[in-house]
Amino acid sequence: MRVVVKLGGRVAAAAVGDILERRAAGDEVVVVHGAGPQISAELAARGLPVTFVRGRRVTDAATLDVVRESLVAVGAELCAALGPTAVHLIGDEIGVQATPVLELGLVGDPVPSLLPAVERALAERLVPVVTPIAVGPLNVNADEAAAALASSVGAERLVFVSDVPGVYLEGAVLPLIDADRASELIERGTFEGGIVPKLMAAVQAARAGLETEIGETAVVA
Repeated sequence: MRVVVKLGGRVAAAAVGDILERRAAGDEVVVVHGAGPQISAELAARGLPVTFVRGRRVTDAATLDVVRESLVAVGAELCAALGPTAVHLIGDEIGVQATPVLELGLVGDPVPSLLPAVERALAERLVPVVTPIAVGPLNVNADEAAAALASSVGAERLVFVSDVPGVYLEGAVLPLIDADRASELIERGTFEGGIVPKLMAAVQAARAGLETEIGETAVVA
C-alpha cells in the first residue's frame, strides 16, 4: 500500500519507529511534516508576530524566512532519525504547487502536482520526507499539503499523526466521522485552531477515495 503520513512538528521524532515499521511491512511511505511549534517559537524569539486565521499562519516575507528555516531543520532532523532509507525533498525545489491566498500574505492552497522526485525515491525503496513549501515560495499548511501530495502520488491511505489522539466532539474522541458531517461542523464553527485545516484536508482526501485517519478517528466519505 502507498501511504502518506503527515507528522506534526511536536511528534516528528517520536513517530520514526512507526514509519520504519510501515516500510518494513512493505508499504511505500511518503512523509510530510510540519514545524508549527518550532516556527512560532522562533518568530517569538525574533519579536515577529504570530497570527493565525482559521488555523493558517498569516505570512509576510520575514515570517516566510522563519517558516522555511524551521521546516527545513525539522525535515533534516527527521531524515537523520530515519537513517539511510530517508531522502529529504524540499517542496519548492521539487515542484510542489499552490494557488496564492492573497489575504493571508505569502500563503498558498496546495494543489496536486507532478512530483517525479517523490516517484524516483519510492522506486529506489526510499522514504521521501517532504518539507511543505510551495513554489513561489509560498507557505502552505502541512495538513493541506499532505492531502494534495497524497493525490499527486496516487496514495491509497492518508494518516495524520499529531499530539492529539483524534477528533474531539463534546469531550470525547470520535472513532469515525462522516465527511459531510465534518464539513457541516466546520462551517458551524464547532472546531477551532489547527484541527480546522487538518479536518478539511482529511475530508478532501476521504472524498477522493483514500482511507483517511486523524489519530484514532477515521474520516469517511
